[in-house]
Amino acid sequence: MPELPEVEVVRRGLARWVTGRTVADATVLHARAIRRHTAGEADFANALRGAALGEAHRRGKYLWLPVADDLSLVGHLGMSGQLLIQPTTAPAEPHLRVRLTFADSEGTELRFVDQRTFGGLSLHPTVPGAPDGLPLTLAHIARDPLDPEFDEDAFHAALRRKRTTIKRALLDQSLISGVGNIYADEALWRTRLHYERPTAALTRPRTAELVTHIREVMTDALAAGGTSFDSLYVNVNGQSGYFDRSLDAYGREDQPCRRCGTPIRRRPWMNRSSYFCPRCQPVPRSAS
Repeated sequence: MPELPEVEVVRRGLARWVTGRTVADATVLHARAIRRHTAGEADFANALRGAALGEAHRRGKYLWLPVADDLSLVGHLGMSGQLLIQPTTAPAEPHLRVRLTFADSEGTELRFVDQRTFGGLSLHPTVPGAPDGLPLTLAHIARDPLDPEFDEDAFHAALRRKRTTIKRALLDQSLISGVGNIYADEALWRTRLHYERPTAALTRPRTAELVTHIREVMTDALAAGGTSFDSLYVNVNGQSGYFDRSLDAYGREDQPCRRCGTPIRRRPWMNRSSYFCPRCQPVPRSAS
């Protein structure tokens, strides 16, 4: 699933190509793509028709564009979703689910393409008074570590209260958003923390070090356009990122650790995999 860097790359593309444009029409080609819009296809299209799209925003792995004072268009990419800017004359993609055309003469449109249909678009009321049009449905999601308003002290306190293990905490979007399996493994490798380290044992300086490495790895990934292991994770122009070439832990099973040369190990974890260096990231006693 795309994580913060991949979603931020898409947000920046929407900000450049979509913000400020007026929707001429919205066509739903697959009902599942708007299943979270419970009012149905006709209501979805009618609400967007004639709406001027506001500034593109992101909270964790979610995107949204304000369409009115009290309504925002929310997008989630799921496993394979793509928001593409395409010429209006371009052939339809095999998995095109929603198409937004615009009232201007730029000759491009916004397409939501999703092979597995786990992602989707929907319209939601906004938090009253929120200047960025934050949808109510996203209000429970924590700020991400690249957000200027991310509260590091509050995050550390939440970790200590949670009494769980560190990777589980990093994937808890109510504690910190935007971090998924890939960047959790990468940040933990940089911090030399095992994924089963209890959060209650983290000192304030150790939490600060971890947050610094999360920010660094995400900033590095953004500079490379994100991580794309296949053609599904792309920007609005259909281009893949190449940060997968710079990964230190994730996906490098049996390859030498770039610090100490010890082979990277992979272990099953919560229906996923965790990659770590057994020397740099020793198993904590509580998990031995």
